[in-house]
Amino acid sequence: MVADRDQVRPLRVSLVQQAPRLGDLRHNLEATADRLAEESRAGQDLVLFSELSLCGYFLKDLVPETALRLDGPELARLARAAGRAQAVVGAVVESRDHLFFNSAVILGSEGVSHVHRKVYLPTYGMFDEQRYLATGSQVQAIDLQFREAGTWRVGTLICEDLWHPTLPYILSRQGVDLIVCPSASPGRGVSAGDLELGTATLWAAMLRTYSALFTTFLAYCNRVGFEDGQYFWGGSSLHGPEGETLAGPASDQAEVTRVELDRRLLRQARIAYPLLRDERVEILRAFLGSAGD
Repeated sequence: MVADRDQVRPLRVSLVQQAPRLGDLRHNLEATADRLAEESRAGQDLVLFSELSLCGYFLKDLVPETALRLDGPELARLARAAGRAQAVVGAVVESRDHLFFNSAVILGSEGVSHVHRKVYLPTYGMFDEQRYLATGSQVQAIDLQFREAGTWRVGTLICEDLWHPTLPYILSRQGVDLIVCPSASPGRGVSAGDLELGTATLWAAMLRTYSALFTTFLAYCNRVGFEDGQYFWGGSSLHGPEGETLAGPASDQAEVTRVELDRRLLRQARIAYPLLRDERVEILRAFLGSAGD
């Protein structure tokens, strides 16, 4: 069974860096649908867009105006555009009880298959997400079936989520093959003489570390452009299960990075580094059971 699964065609992934217009849902929707249809025609299996790709990041009071419903026409439009591919798009999603969540929506020709609600909403420095948005409360890896690339177990985290190691750890315990991370990371940490943004350096180190520690593929898609005076640096990349860089980092311009993922690399890495096998979950359980908070 494993051998047969490992012999299917590699998974073709596209990382789409765009500069969404703040609050302009119609423009962003059409740009996303056009790009998704193009990537599908090119034979790509999974198309990853950035955090809040359909509405822009610094929404503030625009949150209710740009929010989508899961059964609304906007996501149905993208589902039609997906063709043979599946996509991860970023949007504010309104719940039935009128709460608003920073969400990553996985969809394909059959419609929406999964929604991840951002768990960690940053409220430091320039960030004030928790003032306008509700917090998610769980992470869940799901099985995605691709026409020629077989079944992949995929987990989604949004930007700040990845800065908290409990969440990728939970996905690793759920048997994830690929973690996707849509992001809207502004550039910070520039000083005289520096050639690299501090945020870019930290992200690169974290992506390599998590992919190696959890022996998984990790796809990072950041946005580009300027918004509310802030610069978004792009740098989208994809890492293999030994921490190796398979694609990227991309530039700070709108562009698409395409890469093929060979799932046999997962088997090789997990034989060479059986970290998931040797994880002592009972130690964590005992600590949590005795902790006071």
